[in-house]
Amino acid sequence: MIKTRRLLLAAASGLALLTGAMPALSQETASDPWPQATSDIPADSNVRFGTLPNGMRYAILRNATPPGQASLRLRIDAGSLMEDETQLGLAHFMEHMAFNGTTNIPENELLRILERLGLAFGADTNAATGFDQTFYQLELPRTNDETVDTALRIMREQVSEALMAPEAIDEERGVIVGEERTRNTPQLRSLKAQLALLAPGQRIADRFPIGDLEIIRNAPRDRFVAFYDAYYRPSRATMLAVGDFDVDVMEGKIRSAFESWEPRAPDGPEPDLGTVAPREPETRILVEPGIQSSVQLNWTRAPDLDPDTMAERRSRTLRSLGLAVLNRRLGELARADNPPFIGAGGVAQTVADSLDIGSVSAAFNPGGLQRALETIEQETRRLAEFGVTPAELQREITDNRTALENAVAAAATRTTPALVNGLLNATNDDRVFASPQTNLELFNATVDGLSPEAVNAAVRETFSGGGPLALVVTPEAIEGGEAAVTAMLEASQATPVTARAETAALAWPYADFGAAAQPTEVREIAEIGATVVTFPNGTRLTIKPTEFRDEQILVSVTTGLGELGLPLDRPDPQSLSSFTFAAGGLGQLTLDQVNQVLSGRIYSANYALEGDGYRLSGATRPADLGLQMQVLAAYLTDPGLRPAPFEQIKALFPQIIAQQSATPAGAFAIQSSGLLASGDPRQTFPSAEDVAGWTNDQLKAGVIAGLAQGPIDVTVVGDTTVEAAIAAVASTFGALPARGEAPTPAAGADVLRFPAGTPEPVRLVHAGPAEQALAYVAWPTTDAIGDRTESRQVTLLAAVIELRVLDRIREELAIAYSPSVGSSASNDYEGYGSVFTTAQVTPENRAVFFTEMDAIAASLRDTPVSDDELTRARGPVVEALRRSQAGNEYWIAQLGEVDTDPSAVGEITGHIADLEAVTPADIQALAQRYLDPAKAWRATVVAPSVQ
Repeated sequence: MIKTRRLLLAAASGLALLTGAMPALSQETASDPWPQATSDIPADSNVRFGTLPNGMRYAILRNATPPGQASLRLRIDAGSLMEDETQLGLAHFMEHMAFNGTTNIPENELLRILERLGLAFGADTNAATGFDQTFYQLELPRTNDETVDTALRIMREQVSEALMAPEAIDEERGVIVGEERTRNTPQLRSLKAQLALLAPGQRIADRFPIGDLEIIRNAPRDRFVAFYDAYYRPSRATMLAVGDFDVDVMEGKIRSAFESWEPRAPDGPEPDLGTVAPREPETRILVEPGIQSSVQLNWTRAPDLDPDTMAERRSRTLRSLGLAVLNRRLGELARADNPPFIGAGGVAQTVADSLDIGSVSAAFNPGGLQRALETIEQETRRLAEFGVTPAELQREITDNRTALENAVAAAATRTTPALVNGLLNATNDDRVFASPQTNLELFNATVDGLSPEAVNAAVRETFSGGGPLALVVTPEAIEGGEAAVTAMLEASQATPVTARAETAALAWPYADFGAAAQPTEVREIAEIGATVVTFPNGTRLTIKPTEFRDEQILVSVTTGLGELGLPLDRPDPQSLSSFTFAAGGLGQLTLDQVNQVLSGRIYSANYALEGDGYRLSGATRPADLGLQMQVLAAYLTDPGLRPAPFEQIKALFPQIIAQQSATPAGAFAIQSSGLLASGDPRQTFPSAEDVAGWTNDQLKAGVIAGLAQGPIDVTVVGDTTVEAAIAAVASTFGALPARGEAPTPAAGADVLRFPAGTPEPVRLVHAGPAEQALAYVAWPTTDAIGDRTESRQVTLLAAVIELRVLDRIREELAIAYSPSVGSSASNDYEGYGSVFTTAQVTPENRAVFFTEMDAIAASLRDTPVSDDELTRARGPVVEALRRSQAGNEYWIAQLGEVDTDPSAVGEITGHIADLEAVTPADIQALAQRYLDPAKAWRATVVAPSVQ
C-alpha cells in the first residue's frame, strides 16, 4: 500500500536517527502490519496498536490534555492515485458522499446528530482526500458513552454503508464544482506546473484530488460504487483514537463497531506510479498573473522506500542538519541590506512514493530573477563543495537537542489533536510512532562524535540526481524566455565559490535593566486563579499559573494606544510595522545575531499593533522565563527597526496587492477593509502609492514614540509560579524608569462607524478567472466593551444563521462550496460589530445568494427557532469555548484587562452561562433588532468583464 513520506528536511523535526546501541525489537509479532514489527525503532509504549481479524488496524492512546475530550481519525489507505481514467475526482467526491446518507442515517441527519453532541461542521467534523489517503475526523467534546458510541457508529457507517443515492450524487455535484472553482488559485496552478516538470509521465502529475470537472459533473453511480467497494475496506482502514478515556474500554468499542465489517468486492489494485526518468538540465517558465515571483532548482531521484529504521532515520537527520545550515545562511542573506531575494530555502522530500526531490527556491520581486537565481545556486554549491563549518553544525545540533529535550519534558501534556495528527502522519508515512524520549536518544546517538564530513556527504546527495530542473513562476513574461533563464543558470554555475567565513562570537547585552523592583501591591483574584502585581514604576503584572501544558509559558506585554493613537486623516506607515518589527532585531544586535547568541534557549518575540495598544509576546519554558522577559524588554526599550526589512516589504507591496487581487476572497479582504469602517484610514489596507511614499524613519519614529507611552501591562500564563514570574518582571520591566499615566486618545479616535446599508451590492473587482465571484452581506450589531452579554448572544445568532446557510446555500442549492458566517464585536470601538455571511459563487448566482440571505434573515425575524436548532447551534459554540478554556492561549487573551477593569473577572467567569441562558425568543429578538434589511451592507467581487 502506498505511504507518503512528507518529511520536509529543511530543519530537524524531532524524528531523529540512531547509530550505535540498538534497543530490542517491538514485542509485536512478525505478521503484525504496523511498521515497528519489522523495525529496530521501538514504538511509543503508551500507544496500544492492534489489528482486528478483518484486517483493520487501530492505535489508541490515553491523553488528558485537554481533559474529558477525544480526537478520532479514520484513515482509508486510498486517494486520488487509486483512481482510474474514468474516476478522476471520485476519491474526493466519495469523501463528500460519506456525509450524504448511509444505510441507517438519512441524508442531512449525520451532521445534525453530531451538532446535537456539540461538534461543529468543519472545525470538529471534517474529512480530507490526498494523493494517497482519505481520512475522516471527529473532535469529541466529551468521552461519555453516548458521544463515543455515536461517533464510532457514524464513522463505521461512512466507510461501509454509504448509500450514494443517484439523487444525492447529483445534488452534491454543484458543491464539488464550487470547491474546484474556489481552489482554482494561482498557487494551485503553480503546484501543477511544478509536478508536471518534476514527474512527467508519472501518475502523480495528473491525479490532483479535485479531479476532472467533466467526470465530476457526469459520472454515474456505478463508478462511485466501484471505487468505494474496492478501496473502502477493513484491510485499508486504520482507526486512531486519542483522548481522555480508558484504553481497554475504547478498544472494546472500536472492536464492537468495526469487527463485523467485511469487504464487498476484491481489493482494488495498487496503481502503477511510474518511474523517475533520467533527466538532463531543463528550464520551464509559468506565467501566472497574481502569483509571487519565485525560482526553484530541483533535482529528482527514484523514491527512497526503505523501511523506517535507525539507519534510515540517521541519514535523514544528517540531511536535516545540513539543510538547516543552508536555510540559516539563506535567511541571513534575505535579512541583509539590499537582499537578493525576499526569502529562500532548501528542502528534501519523498512525494507520495513517486519521487525524491532535493530543491532550493527563492521568492523575489519582479526584476530580481537573476540575483535570486545566482544566489541560491551558488549558496547551494558552496555548501556542497565546502560543507558546513564545525560551529554551524554545533549550533544546529544544540538547537535541535534543546527542542527535543523540551519535548521530553512536556510529553505528559501534549495536546490530543496534535497527538492524533502525529499518529495519522506516521501511519500515512509507514513510520514508527516513537516517544519523545526515544527521539531524543536516537538524536543524541546520531550526533555523538558526528563530523561535518558526514553531514556534507548527505547534503551533496540531496542536490544530486536528475537536473537541475529550473522552474520560474512569474506574474509577467521573462525577457528571452527559457533560454535566458538557462543562460543565467549556466553563467552562475561557471562562477567559482569560496568557503564561508566564520562569524565572530557575540555576547547577550540585555541582561541588566537596573535594580530589581519590589512590588507595591500583590492582589489575588481567586475566582480565576490569577494574581495581580503592581510595581513602583507603574508596571502591572497578571499571573495565572496553570497545569495545562508542561514546559509552556506564554507572555504578553502591552503598552501605548495602538491604533487609537494613529492619525485619523491619513494612512500611517505603522500599518507595516508587523512585517518589520521583529525582523529589525535590536539596537545592539541584528535578528540573526540575536538567534546566534541565544542558540539553545527557548524564547520568541512577536509584535502586533492592536486596537488599543502595542503588544509584544513570546512563548518560553520555566528555565528560560527570565531570558524571555529580557528579550521582550529589549524589544520594548531598544528595537532595531533597521531599514532592510522595511525596504523589502516596501518593494514587495505591489506584489502583495497583485497576489491578493488574483482571487475574489483576497480582493475582498483588501478592498473592503476601509469600506466596512466607513473609510477610516486606520482600518484601510494601504495602497501601493501610500507605501511607496513612506520611509523607515517615519515608521520607526511612530513605533518608538508609541512604545514609550503609558504604563506597561505584563501577563504571564502557564507552567510557572507567582514568585518566578514576579522575579522575572521585577528585574526587567519593573526595573525600568516610571512611564507616567496612559495617554489620552485624540478626539474621535475611539469612534468607528459601520457603513450605511446598500440596497444594491457594492461592486468590487478581482483579477482572477471570470467564473469566480464572491457575495457578502453584513448587518451592524454591537460591541464587546463592558457587558458582553449581548455580543455573546449575537454569536449564537450567527451560529443559527450558519446552520441555515449550510443547509440552503451549500446543500440544497449547491451554489457555494464553503459559505461562511461569523460575527465580530469590537473591544475598542463602542457600538461597532457585525454579523456577516460570505460565499464564493459564480457571477450568475450572486442574486440567488442575496435573495436567500434576505429570506433567512426574514425567517429568523418572523419565527422563533426550534429548541433543536438552537441546541445544534449552541452546542458547538459552548464546547469550543470549554475546550479553549483548558489551554494557556485562552487565558493569555482574556487576562489583559483584569488588572484595571473590575468587571472583567465576571465577564470571564460568566461566558458559558451567558450562552446557555439564550432562548429561542432571544434569538428572534436579536434578529428583529439587528437583521434589518435596510441596514444590510452588501458587496460582490467579480472580474472586470462581469457586470
